[in-house]
Amino acid sequence: MNPPTLGQIVYAFFADHLKAQRGLRPLTIKSYRDTLRLFLHFVAADAQRAISRLVLADLTFERALAFLGHLETNRGNHIRTRNQRLAALRTFFDYLIARAPEMLVVGERVAAIPTKRVAPAETFFLERDEVSALFARLPSRGWAAARDRALLLFLYNTGARVQEVAALRVSNLDLGPSPRVHLHGKGDKWRTCPLWEETARQLRAVLDWDRTTSTPSNPVFAARGGAPLTRFGIYKIVRRHTACLANDRTPPRRPVSPHIFRHTTAVHLLEAGVEVNVIRGWLGHVSLETTNHYAEINARAKEAALRVCEPPTESSEGFPRKPVWRSDQALLDWLASL
Repeated sequence: MNPPTLGQIVYAFFADHLKAQRGLRPLTIKSYRDTLRLFLHFVAADAQRAISRLVLADLTFERALAFLGHLETNRGNHIRTRNQRLAALRTFFDYLIARAPEMLVVGERVAAIPTKRVAPAETFFLERDEVSALFARLPSRGWAAARDRALLLFLYNTGARVQEVAALRVSNLDLGPSPRVHLHGKGDKWRTCPLWEETARQLRAVLDWDRTTSTPSNPVFAARGGAPLTRFGIYKIVRRHTACLANDRTPPRRPVSPHIFRHTTAVHLLEAGVEVNVIRGWLGHVSLETTNHYAEINARAKEAALRVCEPPTESSEGFPRKPVWRSDQALLDWLASL
């Protein structure tokens, strides 16, 4: 039996391993595709051959290492992007070893390439008064205004990822006496999130606007033609309505994205005293590493709350102007990982 070719392995990696066996979402598969495309183009240029003529022996450790350097120096990618590409290469080489054992040594060396350390990204979220100001300024007339208000309220209520919102269908909503939504998240996992009555009311208003489009398979948030809003369409709506918040601060805040609503949901749930493990289920963030962070952060948050609630004494300086936990870097780093 002839050994598999590079083309056969790459095809099976995407069609069978990532899609069929691991059940990854299309956007995740696209990220792997982009990494492999860049890597194979780099190898082909270095080997001075067309991609279609590459063989397994061309995928050397030295070229994998040089590719990562190329991402930073020539393409100007951030270290986080370099680390993401490295993780994709490790997954590919792990699969490659199983199909072509002669690549074991190369795969082991690629797996040993260290991930570069990088400072955690700064965590941004909206204050409660900013959220109130945002909804007070939203337009109130017309179908688009009703849709946009429901969209922003849904993001704040659920902390859903933008792709989860784009994929939301009418059948995923339960707007009965105890309203809730079923969200399809990362790793092909489903979770149920409760909805405020106001969120349910706004969603009903959007769905009732044109009853002919409220069939179970139709998108909840759609463009005027009835097609579901894309991730980029949702970004544009959020940016347009939150642009006013940038001018309300000195210096101006960074542009608000849908993911900042996710951080905002987590922060406001914490401030309301919701247990961190409940927030984990609420946001669908279920990795073991994150779970371990929850236990530590929960203890820190309770200690901070205890200090805030100390009885007043002659030496006390009064209550702090903002929750003490917001000065806890470990907690802020966890929020940045959501």
